[in-house]
Amino acid sequence: MSHDSQTQPHAAAIAQLEWFNLSTYAARTFVALSGLGTGTAKAVSETVDVPRTRVYDAVDELHEAGLVDVRESSPREFMPVSAETLRRKLNADTRQRLSTLTTALAALEPVDRRVEQRGIWTVGEEAAVVDRLLEFFAAADDEICYLAGDEYLSEAIVEGLSAAADRGVAITLGGLSEARLAELRTELPEADRIDDASRSPPAVSRLLLVDGSRTLVSVEVGSPPTERAIWGAGDTNSLVVIFKSMFGLDGWASDD
Repeated sequence: MSHDSQTQPHAAAIAQLEWFNLSTYAARTFVALSGLGTGTAKAVSETVDVPRTRVYDAVDELHEAGLVDVRESSPREFMPVSAETLRRKLNADTRQRLSTLTTALAALEPVDRRVEQRGIWTVGEEAAVVDRLLEFFAAADDEICYLAGDEYLSEAIVEGLSAAADRGVAITLGGLSEARLAELRTELPEADRIDDASRSPPAVSRLLLVDGSRTLVSVEVGSPPTERAIWGAGDTNSLVVIFKSMFGLDGWASDD
């Protein structure tokens, strides 16, 4: 369950701290101390739902993580780090975890993920579709052909296309309004345009071909509409062959 950080700050903060791998009691204790400034085990227990005897265990966890300082008085007092210090620490921890994770996963992946992928693969939800598009953009060597309406050309998509263009990848776009194309000229000055009026069925939301060997097509389904996509890779992959044939994608780069 998500909590609004404005109307439910305590619940939202506790939920996020638990997501960052703090125990429930440690998260509650840190949030209580953040509101108190400094506090004893008794004060913490009276502020949040943590038994006084468990506050000490929670403080030990927080102290070991560098999130709480302890004053050895009688009774002991505890002071949390500031929100900014917490942000910096969690950012650093997250970057380290992601670096370790991606290094480990990279060692497990095939040498070349662009080889033939048997069958057709499905992707659900817009965020996942965008992630897959950005992955395909990053793997492009020669050409990206992207057919989509204005609403499917987000900042992240433009940045991904721009990064590919900077590597020397040819970019071909279709489906965009004249106004959106004009806006893109500063970010993608070398992009080609295609006359796509007859290239894609009306139901298609996005259509992508990368290096003539990887394609993705998405549609909006359901109510409210949700984006779903399928993709395939490899020169002989059935989806790649079908879409290159149906929509004349081999000829995109040569169109005016």
